[in-house]
Amino acid sequence: MIGTLLAAAARLLAGGTVRWARLPTDTRQRIFFANHTSHLDFILIWASLPERLRKRTRPVAARDYWEAGPIRRYLARRVFKAVLIDRPRPGAGDEERTPAERGKEAVTRMVEGLGAENSLILFPEGTRGSGEQVAEFRSGLYYLCRERPDVELVPVRLENLNRVLPKGEVIPVPMISRITFGPSMTLGVDDSKDVFLERTRRALEDLGER
Repeated sequence: MIGTLLAAAARLLAGGTVRWARLPTDTRQRIFFANHTSHLDFILIWASLPERLRKRTRPVAARDYWEAGPIRRYLARRVFKAVLIDRPRPGAGDEERTPAERGKEAVTRMVEGLGAENSLILFPEGTRGSGEQVAEFRSGLYYLCRERPDVELVPVRLENLNRVLPKGEVIPVPMISRITFGPSMTLGVDDSKDVFLERTRRALEDLGER
C-alpha cells in the first residue's frame, strides 16, 4: 500500500511524461540504467514501471544517504527493498581499501540483489549531474553485466528532475519532467570494457535528442 501511494505521489509531483521504446509485458530480469540528477531519480523510474515489474525491481542506492534517519531507512529497506552500497567515508577505515576492492564489493552486492528474479535500477555515472550531459560511466555496469550477461539492459533518460528537487534542497517543487525508456540492449560477446561503457553511455545520451 505504501509503495502504491508513493508511486502515485511521485508521478503527480513530477508530472512525468513517460515514453517507452517498448513497454514491458513480462517480468523478465532487467537492469534499468539512467543518468543521475536528483534523489528523486530512482523513485520516479520505479514509479513509472508497470506494477508487476515494479514489485520485482530494486534500486541501487548509497547506504549513507538512505540509512540517515528512520524514515529513509524504512523506505529503503521495507518499501523499495534497495540494494544499499557503501561509499568511502573518511575515518571509517575505507582508506585501507582500494577503489578496485570497493568496486568488486559493490558488484557482488548488485549480483546478489538481482538474484533469480529481480531487476535493478542503477546510475552508472556514480554521481549527480546537471541533467544536460551524460558523464562517463564508471566500470561497475560492465562488471555486473559480465557476471549476468543474461539480464536485459534498458537505458532510461531523465530530464528536468534536477529542477523538481535541486541539489541541496529537501522539498520538491512541482515541475514537468520526462522519462524516456529506450530500446533494450545486451553486453556484446566481444565488447571490451571501454567499448561497452561508451556504447551504453551513448545509448543513454541519444535518448535526450529525441
